[in-house]
Amino acid sequence: MEARVQPSRPSIAMPRGTLPLVYLWATILAASLVAAGCAHYPVNQPITKTNPGSGYRVQCMGTPGNSEHLILYLTFSGGGTRAAAFAYGVLEELRNTVVAFDGQNRRLLDEVDVISAVSGGSFTAGYYGLFGERVFEDFETKFLKKNVQGALATRMILNPYNWFRLLSPAFDRSDLAAEYYDEKVFDHGTFGDMAARKGPMIYINATDMVTGIRFGFNQDLFDVLCSDLSTFPVARAVAASSAVPILLTPVSLRNYAGSCGFTLPEVLEKVLQEQETESRQYHIVNNIRPYLNAEERKYIHLVDGGVADNLGLRVVLDRATGWGNTWNGLKLLCKEHTHKIVFIVVNAETEVSQSYSFWPNPPPFAAMLQSYSSISITQYNYETLMLLRENFKRWTEEVQKGRCGEGPISTEPGACGDIKYYLVEVKFDALKDPAERNYFKRLPTSFDLPAEEVDKLREVARRILTQSREYQRFLRDVQNGPAR
Repeated sequence: MEARVQPSRPSIAMPRGTLPLVYLWATILAASLVAAGCAHYPVNQPITKTNPGSGYRVQCMGTPGNSEHLILYLTFSGGGTRAAAFAYGVLEELRNTVVAFDGQNRRLLDEVDVISAVSGGSFTAGYYGLFGERVFEDFETKFLKKNVQGALATRMILNPYNWFRLLSPAFDRSDLAAEYYDEKVFDHGTFGDMAARKGPMIYINATDMVTGIRFGFNQDLFDVLCSDLSTFPVARAVAASSAVPILLTPVSLRNYAGSCGFTLPEVLEKVLQEQETESRQYHIVNNIRPYLNAEERKYIHLVDGGVADNLGLRVVLDRATGWGNTWNGLKLLCKEHTHKIVFIVVNAETEVSQSYSFWPNPPPFAAMLQSYSSISITQYNYETLMLLRENFKRWTEEVQKGRCGEGPISTEPGACGDIKYYLVEVKFDALKDPAERNYFKRLPTSFDLPAEEVDKLREVARRILTQSREYQRFLRDVQNGPAR
């Protein structure tokens, strides 16, 4: 029987070195597909029991040795690197300002009790909260004078591994940004690390995209979620605070409410039961309710804090209004002897170009979006500042009544009725030169500014602060007598 010979298949000649390259790309592709299937954002951890005496809370924080007669609040607005550099300049000026408190010469920076920040400002606040004086050593090179926007784009566009990770429905652009901030800016620091440093309380603020509620990263709110803030990366909170809608994606949290025995404090529960539903106090406290039911609010999705409050001031107003009485709040913070309360509001807001007023045709779509954002933020900022000013009189009376009781109220230095409020605004509108003012207000809100513009922002922040009449009034009041 004659054997049949199968016709041979034509061989395919491959260039030398091609086969290993094919294997390499096949391996990368396979690994990337696996990563895409498994990629997931870091999940905030649950707790089984709340502990009101520990964790990252305002009553657990404070720079050792600062004066008990002064409360100094800083608030840093949003606005990209421009806002971060503007806030940084204020920190520099406070570091360089030495005033006598309680018979000792101390820097104003050491007297800061609280920093509340939004979006771009949260980078400066978060870094200072984690590392303190180190902010003056390397924050410029790690963030202010670095093309962070370009670095993020490179990670997203030029890294094949990240292409497939971003295909996962549980991992998106803000998650990638948070990873970069964690590795390159914040050195994997957590809120537990921030608490251990015992510096000023840092409020990093975001916005709940479903309810529009301001969401501040502190253990009091995480108690409501039955979650542990101490292990949560500061970088991820900053990523949430700066998650500009459309450009970046929401940062998500898991809600474990109902699993740790948390109940609303009695004073807040009383507000919900007895206050008029139209009152502002009821509204503030009622904002907590959606988070108490994990079945209905299983996940919380956070976007840029500027959507709810671009100044970072609402945390002060909300807490004062929610607790109902400023004197009770001071006692909670062990600040009964406070006689001066100072707010330094660092506001890097933009404005719409006046040149559009000379255009005969409708401006482009991008200009309309900028106008929509700038106008709404500016108007809301104004209302927030006016609300703060209007509260000063009521808060003064509450403190005086709490300290003086039914007796006479003396406002002499150190007396029970001696309580003064100061509102210092650091904003570009304070510049008298129209050309200089317009230059700074029209700087982009991106995360990429030339080094010379960063330096100009630092310098102008120091200049505006020192020239502020309200700031000068505060310094005179301190210098003309003891801090109290």
